[in-house]
Amino acid sequence: MSLLWTIGAFLLALTPLIVFHELGHLLVARWCGVMVLRFSVGFGRPLISRRWGKDNTEWAIAALPLGGYVKMLDEREAPVAPELLHRAFNRQTVWKRMAIVVAGPLANLILAVAIYFAVYLGGVSDLKPMLGSAIQNSPAESAGFQSGDLIKSVNGEAVAGWTELRKILLGAVLDRRELAMEVVTIEGRSLTRILNADSFVANFDRDPTEGFGLVPFQPTLDPVIGSVTPNSPADKAGLVRGDVIVSIDNEHVANWRQVTTLIRKSYGQNMQIEVSRSGIQKLFLVTPEKIVDNGRTFGRLGIAVKADPARYAMLTTEVRYGIAQSLNHAIQEVWNTSVLSLRMMGRMLTGDVSLKNLSGPVTIADYAGQSAKLGVSPFLSFIALISISLGVLNLLPVPVLDGGHLMYYLAELFKGSPLSDNALEIGQKIGVGFLGVLMLLAFYNDIHRLMAG
Repeated sequence: MSLLWTIGAFLLALTPLIVFHELGHLLVARWCGVMVLRFSVGFGRPLISRRWGKDNTEWAIAALPLGGYVKMLDEREAPVAPELLHRAFNRQTVWKRMAIVVAGPLANLILAVAIYFAVYLGGVSDLKPMLGSAIQNSPAESAGFQSGDLIKSVNGEAVAGWTELRKILLGAVLDRRELAMEVVTIEGRSLTRILNADSFVANFDRDPTEGFGLVPFQPTLDPVIGSVTPNSPADKAGLVRGDVIVSIDNEHVANWRQVTTLIRKSYGQNMQIEVSRSGIQKLFLVTPEKIVDNGRTFGRLGIAVKADPARYAMLTTEVRYGIAQSLNHAIQEVWNTSVLSLRMMGRMLTGDVSLKNLSGPVTIADYAGQSAKLGVSPFLSFIALISISLGVLNLLPVPVLDGGHLMYYLAELFKGSPLSDNALEIGQKIGVGFLGVLMLLAFYNDIHRLMAG
């Protein structure tokens, strides 16, 4: 059921992005007078097909749902009747062809603005930017951050939630700039703590907050098991949902944090766990499996804490804006995320950002399933983020992509005539090869993440 949920969420997120992207091409093509022969969601053999409209356009849903296309009348693909030559794509001015090409990515960016506008208008829930204990030997520990610090602003920019903090820190890493962070301590004092991004750049394959040593504040939770992963060490040993952990290796535990600390440092070692089940004490011998993730090694049993909604509610905040503010924030969000994506790609090329950050369809599907479980607002925000990524990616000057075609047309403007068929063919081969390597790398990262858990 979990797999079906993930696949369903993935398709539900991907389909509107494909439809909007291709609709952008179609609408501008029609506006420019070009005849559209087929509008397809997906590639390969059409599963559903119907023709309608004044041009008898074929509307299809194809077997492979990872994309789509708009097929236009074009002399380079098939002979065109003399009376329809003026409606062929290749007969249009270079400016019209450029407009048609850029319309797809632009439609994705407009969709993202619309989604964020709706999310901000309806209100979005987020964790308060309150910190837990800084990670040992991290920049945050060196800067003096303490558990309970509430971050109010970074370099004068107000911080409303943890998501916003993460984005600001990500930008700081890319800029390698110093951060002056205004905090209110648990005692109520206002202080400014300084973080330097240089110490983090070499390890950019982690969450920026974690890379700095900043972690969200966690309320003290009772050591009660809320769920057990099937076929995990805990499941095989006999631990079940509702067990209250009393001690580990004869060491009394009072909260869940102690449980996770002991488990994480005991990978590959036998642990004796004492639990209380329906008032009866039981002993279990369990061996945490060894997990390696981004160079860090730790143990995992496959258990999760029983959540306490009341305690977590105190740590969340709702961000809501009016109509004008929502639109302004939505546009800023799309712009900032687009710029950040381009900068990340640039840093990957220079080696400053790890290629481990590339994700393929498996990781995207996993995130789609997780965000869908969190609710409508997180799922919509996820769709908006993927829509931005799709728009930015397609504008890259890589042959095969929309940006590659745009590059050809810009060259045509300067040259005064279209590029030769030979040049286009070479460009296509380079583009296909480049995208093939990226896809292989993305799939490799996906598989590595799955293996690492």
